[in-house]
Amino acid sequence: MTVESVDTGAPTPPVPPGDGGPSSPWAIRDFRLLWVGRVAAVLGIQIQSSALLWQVYEIARRDHPIAEASLYLGLVGLCQFLPLLALTLPAGALADRRDRKNTVTLSILVEASCAVGFLLMALHGNPPLWGLLAVAALFGAARAFLAPASQAFLPMVVGRRALPPAIAAQSIAFQTGAIAGPALGGVIVALSIPLAYASALAMFAVGIGSLLLIRTSGKPAPSPTRVKVVDQVKEGLAYVWNTKIVLGAISLDLVVVLLAGVALLTPIFARDILHVGAVGFGLLRASFGAGALLVALYLSRFPIVKHAGRWMFAAVAVFGVCTLTFGLSKSVWLSGAVLFLGGAADMISVNIRQTLIQLSTPDHMRGRVSSVSMLFIGASNELGEAYSGVAVRFLGPIGAAVFGGFGALAATGIWAKLFPGLRKADRLS
Repeated sequence: MTVESVDTGAPTPPVPPGDGGPSSPWAIRDFRLLWVGRVAAVLGIQIQSSALLWQVYEIARRDHPIAEASLYLGLVGLCQFLPLLALTLPAGALADRRDRKNTVTLSILVEASCAVGFLLMALHGNPPLWGLLAVAALFGAARAFLAPASQAFLPMVVGRRALPPAIAAQSIAFQTGAIAGPALGGVIVALSIPLAYASALAMFAVGIGSLLLIRTSGKPAPSPTRVKVVDQVKEGLAYVWNTKIVLGAISLDLVVVLLAGVALLTPIFARDILHVGAVGFGLLRASFGAGALLVALYLSRFPIVKHAGRWMFAAVAVFGVCTLTFGLSKSVWLSGAVLFLGGAADMISVNIRQTLIQLSTPDHMRGRVSSVSMLFIGASNELGEAYSGVAVRFLGPIGAAVFGGFGALAATGIWAKLFPGLRKADRLS
């Protein structure tokens, strides 16, 4: 694959020779188990997130007006973001020093324990908000260790020859869970919050079971040199800063989702703006995921191969317009429609952005660049929820959505000017 107008300033490393194993990862039993476990874990995370947002807002609204209740939703994101901020980069270095399969298994086990805690509190009927937030913080810590260890374990399972298609297949696994999870979570929450937590727990159990069946050892090879963790982290950060197409792609995602992400606003709009309750909340959550899923299926068959930069910036602009329209809508059907379109636009942007980052990063830097990218993704999602809570406190839910939509449109223009190489990126073929 090539990207026009991309110059990383670093030589492209040679492709390592094949190891004589299968060329298709699907022929490898342990990879199939790892793939199933990844889908199940991501589904569990997303279903649990939907239930937690709705439950926290419902509890907060019993004693507080909308503006103050929104701050509690912001705390959900902040409690998950702080552990991610503190632990993600060290966790990436840890993945090169400790048994990766054990780290992944233990991380999902902690996530399952969090689901048990949420379930027990939901069955109690009136759980304390501080208890929900404390479990959310523990959940964020587990996620910080899960992603880097999972990515580092993949080459050990499939070998060199099957690694490129295995990476693509793992991306499909993540996108499947990330897209279907919010939609499924919204529907289940409309039926029962305890059922949603129980469903998340079942998904985590499937993930743990799949990992326990894997025979491949997760112990990394001893490093010939002992590089300090701090130096590894610095090198990864320096590469991202100096490679403008990577910096532009990652930072654009951070700013747009931070300003215009509507995940936290959906329970507020469903309950207090559109007055459609839990059923409407399920519809809104499902609409965004459905739009993203349909576009993902289309792109898997008909990928974008030309004018990639233009497509990405156009998709981000459409996402901003959809957020703006969502804020002004008084109809649940119009709100659902623009969320559907916003999910579709977001998937186009994500697909192109992830491809550009991979093409612009040499193989020996991908682990550290992935850690930085994951940190930015965590910031845009969890920190974005905290920002949205504060924005609702001062602007109201409608004002926060409208401001976010305009902010995304402004960011589109600013980033297109600041990162011309990103805007001019052409062929993905």
